[in-house]
Amino acid sequence: MGAANVAAALAEGWLWERPEDKAVLLPMADGGEGTMAAFAAAVPGAERVAVRVTGPDGSPVDSAWLRLPPTPDLPSGTAIIELGATSGIELLERLRPLEAHTVGLGQAIAAALTAGVSRIVVGLGSSASTDGGAGLLQALGARFLNAGGADVPPGGAGLSAIATVDLTGLVSLPPGGVVALTDVTNPLLGAAGSAAVFGPQKGADPGQVAQLDTGLAHFADLVDADPSTPGAGAAGGAGFGLLAWGATLQPGSSTVGELIGLPNAGAQADIIVTGEGSYDGQSAAGKVPAYVASLAGAGTSVLLVAGRIAPDAELSAFASFMSLTDLAGSAEHAMADTGRWLRAAGAQLARGVV
Repeated sequence: MGAANVAAALAEGWLWERPEDKAVLLPMADGGEGTMAAFAAAVPGAERVAVRVTGPDGSPVDSAWLRLPPTPDLPSGTAIIELGATSGIELLERLRPLEAHTVGLGQAIAAALTAGVSRIVVGLGSSASTDGGAGLLQALGARFLNAGGADVPPGGAGLSAIATVDLTGLVSLPPGGVVALTDVTNPLLGAAGSAAVFGPQKGADPGQVAQLDTGLAHFADLVDADPSTPGAGAAGGAGFGLLAWGATLQPGSSTVGELIGLPNAGAQADIIVTGEGSYDGQSAAGKVPAYVASLAGAGTSVLLVAGRIAPDAELSAFASFMSLTDLAGSAEHAMADTGRWLRAAGAQLARGVV
């Protein structure tokens, strides 16, 4: 379920128990799924623009990007692009840890550039690949050649074969620049890097994780960007690829939150309910719930609802928390009728403050 539907279900359950309360719904995103929806809801006049791209497995994908209306500083508007909608793991029929790529993201960026936007904002999340952003750079005009002078095919498996990087055809950034939104601070390489931390989620076994990390390290030696930059490892290293193009990385939660007015709303609220699909040991670093909790005013209670809560989760920021998996009895039951269990969670949380 998207953030807007989750918020509505939680509020419905809450108001069953406390109908006199005023529920203010501000669906959030952190650069991943829901980022375009959050901007669309917050900015009057935002327009979806259809685009067909090459998906992470090479199949065509009908996607879209969001064009925000012009401002005095950005006279041709801003493009909001979600990696997940062009190169996301949800677009795969089966996981492809070595072959999946970010070409589609680059194609969507190219389409926005062709449309003449003044600035591009890229939401990094739900990536299917670990290609260091090489695919998106190829779609923007870069060439990566092997020792025989042939183009290396996109995907993490080919990174180690790159002998020459040719950026002469790489398109220029728009006048207002490119901002990449990320919910993680991982570097590109090493034990905390893209392959080691996120590769298994994309189907990589230990041997493939090592292969991908070696390929990323080789790629980083050939490209002028710092692989230790916090967030360079986001979205399979797409953060690194965008850095190499000249983009800047920003925390997704705070950027979206500022746009939708969350800091002011959080300071005025008596109770804040926030959520996450899986709340675990990584969630306290850059994910939406941690950011939302930081906005609570004095005396404001922050409550957490998550699809699951992992044993290593840090929960001290929350006055109360609830796992839909625990509430429903299993993850399968929770996912089979998520709206029902969200409403139940909202009601149960409300009963706790009556």
